[in-house]
Amino acid sequence: MWKFTLRRTLIMIPQLIVLSIIIFVLGQLMPGDALSGQGGSDVDPNRLEEIRENMGWNDPWHEQYVRWMGGVLQGDFGQSFRFKMPVTELIGQRIVNSFWLSVATLILTYLIAIPLGIVSGRYNDTWRDQLITGYTYVGFATPLFIFALVMLWLFGFQLGWFPTSGSVTPGLEPGTFDYFISKLYHLLLPALSMALITTYSTIQYLRNEIVDTKHKDFILTARAKGASERRVYNRHILRNSLLPIAAFFGFEITGLIGGSIFIENIFGYPGMGQLLVESISLRDYTVLTATTLLFGVASIVGALLSDIILSIVDPRIRIK
Repeated sequence: MWKFTLRRTLIMIPQLIVLSIIIFVLGQLMPGDALSGQGGSDVDPNRLEEIRENMGWNDPWHEQYVRWMGGVLQGDFGQSFRFKMPVTELIGQRIVNSFWLSVATLILTYLIAIPLGIVSGRYNDTWRDQLITGYTYVGFATPLFIFALVMLWLFGFQLGWFPTSGSVTPGLEPGTFDYFISKLYHLLLPALSMALITTYSTIQYLRNEIVDTKHKDFILTARAKGASERRVYNRHILRNSLLPIAAFFGFEITGLIGGSIFIENIFGYPGMGQLLVESISLRDYTVLTATTLLFGVASIVGALLSDIILSIVDPRIRIK
């Protein structure tokens, strides 16, 4: 097991290097920079060019990449030109919100998907299965940002059950019980909106696993020996069907990355996704490359976790 994990981890190293190069080069190819559009009638263009030269923005891209990567390896992503603060500090303020939003979304996703998948698989080809399958079709066909806007309009503006922006009520002291409840209250609607529309894959996968497992030889043998239907489902069908769902955990992380960009901007939730969009609109490429790199690293780590979990669940896929 440890050999497979070590080998899979070593494969990540060239992936991360290539990812960092692609992200940095794409950032360099984007038009303009943080000083673009800042030159008014009272600003000397030569002064702006002097600033670019002092910042090293006119150096060859590979020199800038080596300098940037050296700082990244030391935990220094540079200075945000627009926010006037270190990028590491800026990300530190936002990443906590994105982390808890992702945790809440994962919890809600599995709380919704596992019961529905079990019911759909156990009673396949019945009206219950058809209702749940219809829900998954709607989830597959509905864009996340459209569903999130509807949720925000209905439960935020019309019914007023949830706040429509922010991550905490202003004025509350961090560390207090009221502060914790406010943080939970603010992330519940964004997390629920993302969970409801992204559960379809887990539901369908679990349903298909249960339906497939019901027709395997060891299930027919258990029934032939006189085992009760409850025992057959709980000890044989569900146990063997739920294990592969664990491998979905890493891919859920990857899906959350893309979804959080839409959700955080729609709900005005101050996380990494909102920071990414802000950095693009403000042409703050230091923040842009840092956030994109972190999103890419999270995707690669998510794939690694999926491979490791799947190798534990099914030892046949391990590389000898």
